[in-house]
Amino acid sequence: MARRQTSIVAGLLADAGGMATEPVVVSTTGDRQADDPIHAMGGKGVFVKEVQAAVLDGRADIAVHSAKDLPSATPEGLVLAAVPRRGDPRDALVGCRLAELPAGATVATGSVRRKAQLAWMRSDLVFAELRGNIATRLNKAAAFDAIVMAAVALQRLGLEPDVVDVLEPDVFVPQVGQGAIAVECRADDRAVLETLLATEHGPSRRAVDTERAFLAELGGDCSLPAGAHAGDAPGGGLELTGLVASLDGRELIRDTRRGRDPETLGRSVARHLLDECGGRELMGAVG
Repeated sequence: MARRQTSIVAGLLADAGGMATEPVVVSTTGDRQADDPIHAMGGKGVFVKEVQAAVLDGRADIAVHSAKDLPSATPEGLVLAAVPRRGDPRDALVGCRLAELPAGATVATGSVRRKAQLAWMRSDLVFAELRGNIATRLNKAAAFDAIVMAAVALQRLGLEPDVVDVLEPDVFVPQVGQGAIAVECRADDRAVLETLLATEHGPSRRAVDTERAFLAELGGDCSLPAGAHAGDAPGGGLELTGLVASLDGRELIRDTRRGRDPETLGRSVARHLLDECGGRELMGAVG
């Protein structure tokens, strides 16, 4: 998936101005510890820190990430230069449709956000850990009633499992930045920054910035059962739905608001959940 997304960005750069690129493959903590739960390794950052280090020390000029893997704060010396047109932000159930899962079904996922929302919908479900690259996860799917993954992963890799149930964001809130590619470069590299701006897709950037502002205000990462989805609001501006849940899914709170400034909207939804809906207590219980 990382190579495919790098290829997408390379193609955009070639189309924008004929810029030639050469991939630099970096092994991350998340790649090397493929059997460990992400939250047990420290959450967000396990797939990006080594890639960011390669840009900071000059081994590479550009870092290409899944936006959902980025912590809410960008390291000093780097800048989030561009967000190309976003892919599908939704989650997908593979192997069985949600409405057809049998009683006591086992669903595999490495995401506490996905587990919490599924448990909220179906308290009878049993969960199993699922890690590894996309092919590995799909190969393991037959051992469970269903697995959960990002719909965009299947789409970008051209994979078509027999049963795929794509879950709408108003039913199942995605991870912050899911479906989007985030491109970083050194903050002082003006030439590369200017080139990367040609790959930017304004609506996608505004949506991702809104979701990341929500995450920043929570002070959390993917070890927390939290999600957010932003998009264009009817009549103009942005609409954001944010969610926070307990690890067991017994408590789940969400809020939807509209606004025009990404930073203000994202933080206001997070503050409302934290201060007026009991989110701070849920966060404390997780911590």
